[in-house]
Amino acid sequence: MDAVTRVIDYAERRCKKNGTRLTEKRKLTLSLLLKSGKALSAYELLDAYKTELGDTLPATSMYRILEFLMSEHLVHRLELVNKYVACEHINCEGEHAQAQFLICRQCQKVKEIRISKLILDALKKNIDDAGFRLASPQLEMNCICEDCMSSTG
Repeated sequence: MDAVTRVIDYAERRCKKNGTRLTEKRKLTLSLLLKSGKALSAYELLDAYKTELGDTLPATSMYRILEFLMSEHLVHRLELVNKYVACEHINCEGEHAQAQFLICRQCQKVKEIRISKLILDALKKNIDDAGFRLASPQLEMNCICEDCMSSTG
């Protein structure tokens, strides 16, 4: 059993435990994100879905699928690039530290890392001191990955 299949099986069991269902279309969408290794827009997912199945899916259906996957904490929406990425910690049990996403601005590869509570608390304090309230603790950083750095330099 390959890694993607193991993650899909785990996600399916987790959804069942939560009283929800990971349908075939939801599984395929999650699988496409897992296999891609980069952030994909809803329309890129629709294209990949068509290539993989030879079938079309309305954009509204893809957005509903992505909303479901996000509600189950299987997928993250990256605001910086308006794309989606599979959670790198789907098959981990328990609560997770706050994620930070490093997004390559050239190839759209995404790395999910954890940010320490100490750093997050300091950021929240700075935000509060500036007279603002943090709307979302999700952090996204515009970066360039090592592969893209080596190909340009």
